[in-house]
Amino acid sequence: MAQWVRELSPGHIPDAVRHAALACMLDTVGVAVAGSVTPPARAALALCAGSSGARSTVLPALLVRPAGAGAATHATPAQAAFANATAAHALDFDDNCYAGFVHGSAVIVPALLACAQAAGASGAQAITALVAGAECEYAVGAATRGLLYDLGWWTTGVLGPIGAAMAVCKLLDLDAPRIAHALSLAIGMAAGTKSCFGSDAKPLMAGKAAEAGVQAALLAQAGAHGPADPFGHDHGLAARYNEGQFDTAALHMTGDRWYLLDPGVDVKRIPVCLSSHAAVDALRALIGQHGLRAGDVASVECDVPPVVAANLCHDFPDSPAQARFSMHYAIAMTLLEPDWGLEALSEEQLARPDLRAAMRGVRMRTGPSWNDPARRRDAPEGAIVRVELRDGTVLRGSRDKAVGSPGAPLSPAESTRKFLDCTVNVIGEPAATRLLAQLRALDGTMPVQSLFDTLAKASAVAPGMNAAHADADVEAHADSPPRPE
Repeated sequence: MAQWVRELSPGHIPDAVRHAALACMLDTVGVAVAGSVTPPARAALALCAGSSGARSTVLPALLVRPAGAGAATHATPAQAAFANATAAHALDFDDNCYAGFVHGSAVIVPALLACAQAAGASGAQAITALVAGAECEYAVGAATRGLLYDLGWWTTGVLGPIGAAMAVCKLLDLDAPRIAHALSLAIGMAAGTKSCFGSDAKPLMAGKAAEAGVQAALLAQAGAHGPADPFGHDHGLAARYNEGQFDTAALHMTGDRWYLLDPGVDVKRIPVCLSSHAAVDALRALIGQHGLRAGDVASVECDVPPVVAANLCHDFPDSPAQARFSMHYAIAMTLLEPDWGLEALSEEQLARPDLRAAMRGVRMRTGPSWNDPARRRDAPEGAIVRVELRDGTVLRGSRDKAVGSPGAPLSPAESTRKFLDCTVNVIGEPAATRLLAQLRALDGTMPVQSLFDTLAKASAVAPGMNAAHADADVEAHADSPPRPE
């Protein structure tokens, strides 16, 4: 794997793979800007000691600077990766890959951008590095055969340092032995359990995964050595995390399979756990077909795989963080507003009497059809939806995978809408539009620094959609350390 990263060149990467990586980059930057106003992102920022000599921009600081100041808090690359990855995952709006059941881009992109900015790298170099990191992380994820996630490990925390480290190694042009040591160090830094779901710990752990990946690469560059057999050692990743199971064939980087294309990356349409998306999409289809209104519906039953039922553990959420892991919330919100988005995830929205009432009519179960391994493989987070109307009519719908999956990608218009929804209320429409255009043209000679120049010049806009997220749970974070100057 280390040799493959070392030898990977732009000419080795098919255009479709580079296009997929660019789409991941664009989506991740958008959700990171949106997430940068949240309490977890601001808490992460509090750990970043500003340094006039550092050159990696921390996104959350852009929101507390005077308009037109043209300045931002800076930190070391590892610190910036921590803060920005926390922001990228804070709203759970970032992409997923079923090779490992992992949030890849939210960890890899902030890590490589922090180092690309510090190194003065071009956008094309960043895209190549993203491909290197994503392919390595997803290969290790595939080698776990999904068991890692089923055992309760949070795969983003465990596998994220690998992707981040490999991306940074490629960006820094390290030799194969140093890349191998960085990989071993990253595995040694792996951590995370699914107990974090529905709390600030989840995005903060994504931040720590990005930070660990940067640290592993920089330590290897400085000459640090990692364990010789991080996967197969008696106390290595396979033995301690995956009950000794590990498909080493998945690590053979032959160039004839690209994980960014197969299984590909799922880009989210709505800002909640992907486990709820297929059910929401099936319900939206029924709403569109039958012209349903919330008042027409007596109950909604969602028949889902066991992993979905386990992930969506908050039936009646008390906070936006819990709402992101609630089938009841996602279905009820869809009944009320089929095209809901970021603005729906606020304390005010969650307290709506009609929403609470609608949630009481939602049920989730795991039926016998999900006992079939082939069914679970083909529809890992699928759903069968049964809607009973108040007049006794019963409607049924199903969906194997969500809108935004590789087989049903977001349209260019949907992707643009998502990016602007995430960024306009944070950095203003002119900067958001410019940033979008820069990201679309990033796979070329444009320096990565240009993205941060646009962000640094952005005006701090009036409170809007994302202000609701920023204000949520403020009292719970009142004792956070002060922002570094």
